[in-house]
Amino acid sequence: MSLDDHLVHVDGLSVDFGDVRAVDEVSFTLARGAALALVGESGSGKSTVASALLGLHRDTGARVTGAVRVGGVDVTGATDRELRRLRGGVAAMVFQDPLSSLDPYYAVGDQIAEVYRHHSGASRRAARARAVDVLGRVGIADAARRARSRPHEFSGGMRQRALIAMALACEPDLLVADEPTTALDVTVQAQILDLLHVLRAETGMGLLLVTHDVGVAAGSVDDVLVMRHGRVVERGGVTDVLAAPQEAYTKQLLSAVPRVDAVRDERSGELGDVVVEAKGLRREFGRGKGAFVAVDDVSLTVRRGETLGVVGESGSGKTTLGRMLVGLLEPTAGRLRHAGAEQRGTGAVPGVQMVFQDPVSSLNPRRSVGESIADPLRARGDRDEAAIRARVRDLMERVGLDPAHYDRYPHEFSGGQRQRVGIARALAAEPRLIVCDEPVSALDVTTQAQVTALLAELQRELGLALVFVAHDLAVVRQVSDRVAVMRRGRIVEYGSVDEVYDSPRDPYTKDLLAAVPALDPALAAERRAARLSRPPSAPEELAVA
Repeated sequence: MSLDDHLVHVDGLSVDFGDVRAVDEVSFTLARGAALALVGESGSGKSTVASALLGLHRDTGARVTGAVRVGGVDVTGATDRELRRLRGGVAAMVFQDPLSSLDPYYAVGDQIAEVYRHHSGASRRAARARAVDVLGRVGIADAARRARSRPHEFSGGMRQRALIAMALACEPDLLVADEPTTALDVTVQAQILDLLHVLRAETGMGLLLVTHDVGVAAGSVDDVLVMRHGRVVERGGVTDVLAAPQEAYTKQLLSAVPRVDAVRDERSGELGDVVVEAKGLRREFGRGKGAFVAVDDVSLTVRRGETLGVVGESGSGKTTLGRMLVGLLEPTAGRLRHAGAEQRGTGAVPGVQMVFQDPVSSLNPRRSVGESIADPLRARGDRDEAAIRARVRDLMERVGLDPAHYDRYPHEFSGGQRQRVGIARALAAEPRLIVCDEPVSALDVTTQAQVTALLAELQRELGLALVFVAHDLAVVRQVSDRVAVMRRGRIVEYGSVDEVYDSPRDPYTKDLLAAVPALDPALAAERRAARLSRPPSAPEELAVA
């Protein structure tokens, strides 16, 4: 097969950032209309490879060597004008975070129209019509009206659809999707992956999918290329690689993937006293006709040594519930008791801590991680600096961090290490209860496994009660004793994790479980066919700003 018969031809690609080699001698091809996944942990170099296909390293200071051809264009040797024609016209990219990729000041339709005008030279009127057309094509209901909406008025899934519409506006031959579903809940993730499948079938475009989630790759591509430390460690058909991996790293990657059908080991002994009890909790935002009920009549208990998983789609109320449990939000109605004492108002609740989803934004970038971990100690009145520093070092060691890194800053740590910092800070106050709000959603599967194993170990050692809020049902099954399934602010199913997962009663729970990615490509294709055969669901509403 000649070079021009391939849509993508990469030969000996290396990318250096200063003294760091991010990509090392990577080679692969992608036929027209085919789909390939680049799979690996954070830092494996997969996103760097994807960016090289569109020449995005140009003028960044990176040193790029090797050959990259996309749609017949020599990317590494192309002029700036040739690269502009390549981007959007021949190849387009969809990024992980649609909110940061869209301009908050302009209507979504105007942004899509501008891209189309830039590449096609069409009139404003024709470009606006094209924007409405592609928004409708990606499943945005009432596209003409919603094209006038700004990004903050769209939900996360709608924003990702809008980015895909922008990529499709100029009918590219290649779509590069860089972690397009990482921040989405399972049902929206399934919708986006189904959409990419349908668009490939309709347009014949090729797909390069970058993901750390092997389950996402299983149902979406023909071939897989596994990367580690910038190099390719295994490649082949998706069925062959996932069913019979040859390399130890690929086996390790697959073993770290949480399974929705896994059964958690039975606990030994009885659980302890009730740590937190909620009865009839309700939380409203706004007043009058504009009031929005985020949590509605929720009751639950959590005991010492127990983990309660809280699952549901974005907007289900699970994060609002978690914030009420730690005192960051005051319930509009209902009762909340901690260790038997009634909680009133807002403010720090003794013995209760929270681990947040994004450790970057929850840590002060201008303060060392050691000082951040020390904050709860000083807040409770500790004044002996030598004792504080010793306690922080002990906590860092306990969560798997080097105590010698006390004076380092958050940007000097990986995502998984920053989450360990957040856990150490939560432990500093010797809590009875820790509420974990999506603590592993931004982490790759091996780092997820390390963090969840750490939480389980700490729980056994300290007898902690945990509330684990997440949209990833497989992770929740792995870590939880009981689970509460939330929808539109209410708990629709509540019970032991094995009962709820193995014999779900509520149709919503069944839909959530059916949307979890399957590692078996044949099963993934079967589930996708079943979803696509259903009548269209009600149009997705505009997000509440």
